[in-house]
Amino acid sequence: MNPKNLLYTREHEWISVEGDVGAVGITDHAQKELGDVVFIELPESGTLVEAGTPFGSIESVKAVSELFSPVSGTVTEANETLVTKPEAVNEDPYGQAWLVRIKLSNKKELEDLLTAEEYTTFIEEEAGA
Repeated sequence: MNPKNLLYTREHEWISVEGDVGAVGITDHAQKELGDVVFIELPESGTLVEAGTPFGSIESVKAVSELFSPVSGTVTEANETLVTKPEAVNEDPYGQAWLVRIKLSNKKELEDLLTAEEYTTFIEEEAGA
């Protein structure tokens, strides 16, 4: 189940916004598709990111995938815990395994993201394609 308080991307990232800062992670669906996560590469604080562009990568026993930013802004914090404990993404994708926090430069970009219901429909359509 996808938490209703989050917004989602078609690249399977989520964002939780408080004020002008958003915490970003990957969805439960994404971590299940990836399998056991073994390595995560995240940007440093101060890195500028743009909506829809890669900001890091995640490696599992199956594949390496790029991580895409749902919004534009400046990375204020990367979850350093994931460097030494990448498997946390499999254990708690919506909690302790957030990837980065981003200070949003354009809140209007949030309007382009999917609600939990829209994301669930998107996954179902993707699976049926």
